[in-house]
Amino acid sequence: MLKKTLWLFLFWAPLVGAIMVGVRLYYNIYSWQYAGEEKIFKISPGEGFSSINYRLGKEGLISSTKTFHRYAQFKEIMTKFKSGHFKIPSKTNMDSLINILILGAPVTARVTIPEGKNIFEIGKILEAQGIVSYEQFIRYAKDANFAEHLGVSAERIEGYLYPDTYQFSPESTPPQVIQAMVRRFNEKTANLDFSVTSLSKHQVVTLASIVEKETGASSERPVIAGVFWNRLIKKMRLQSDPTTIYGIYENFNGNLRKADLLASTPYNTYTTSDLPIGPICNPGVEAISAVLSPARHNYLFFVSQNDGHHVFTERYKDHLAAVNKFQKERANRVGKSWRDLHKSSDGSAEK
Repeated sequence: MLKKTLWLFLFWAPLVGAIMVGVRLYYNIYSWQYAGEEKIFKISPGEGFSSINYRLGKEGLISSTKTFHRYAQFKEIMTKFKSGHFKIPSKTNMDSLINILILGAPVTARVTIPEGKNIFEIGKILEAQGIVSYEQFIRYAKDANFAEHLGVSAERIEGYLYPDTYQFSPESTPPQVIQAMVRRFNEKTANLDFSVTSLSKHQVVTLASIVEKETGASSERPVIAGVFWNRLIKKMRLQSDPTTIYGIYENFNGNLRKADLLASTPYNTYTTSDLPIGPICNPGVEAISAVLSPARHNYLFFVSQNDGHHVFTERYKDHLAAVNKFQKERANRVGKSWRDLHKSSDGSAEK
């Protein structure tokens, strides 16, 4: 009797224990669920499994760090966790959590950089979206060595941060953000033939940035590019207000004065008879294409009609007449919006 009891104990006790362990493991992996609100969990680049496991347990995202360790070991995934920010929904079990951290896409911040924004404006947009700090972004954007590293031989990266919509990880660094935008620039301009002009590629981008700032109407870009080309050929100063503003941008209060037009900066085209030292904003591919294929005409002047379009003239006296009409007559300056006045047949505003 004693032998039979001992045999039953030796056989059944381990079996019952194994069953209980199995039940416990199943509960921890599949049945137990994270009960809190949706949470963002960050895995840093190079972070090891032990740290990830510890923090998951501390934040209550798993039921047992010991079970998580054994399960990850069993599935041979201890070195397969990706860095990034991951969204963990409420009622997530351990198995689903592993799929999120290994197979899921990290949370990214969507940001749109409009055409014609300069590095200072882009820095503020990125900071407002919580992607990078303004100060750090500007430091790298103005670093000539970093620009050279990215294939841009210039004093700063201005002009090569392509305006587009991006998805950046919250832990992105300024160099990573800038590199992504320069990569997009190279992709967007890969099919453009920069050899069709006597200007260098950097000069083309520089002139394109001026064209971009001078008009929001796509139909006018080749015409305005043609005006600047005519001026360059005649050795005339470009006299573009946006170049003057860029040269003093960090101290500009929004009011362009006569003294500013006379200020000597490497960007002021009122004081230099050539192109600025570099771009004054980041142009889109349409503005760059306009410089490579400018409209052929004899215009040397243009003035805004205050509705997003311009009056183009060949002679200075005609230009002065246009200035008097559209800039000095109050009735022609008040309450106009090119988005309202210039509509296409389908009702959308011209870009």
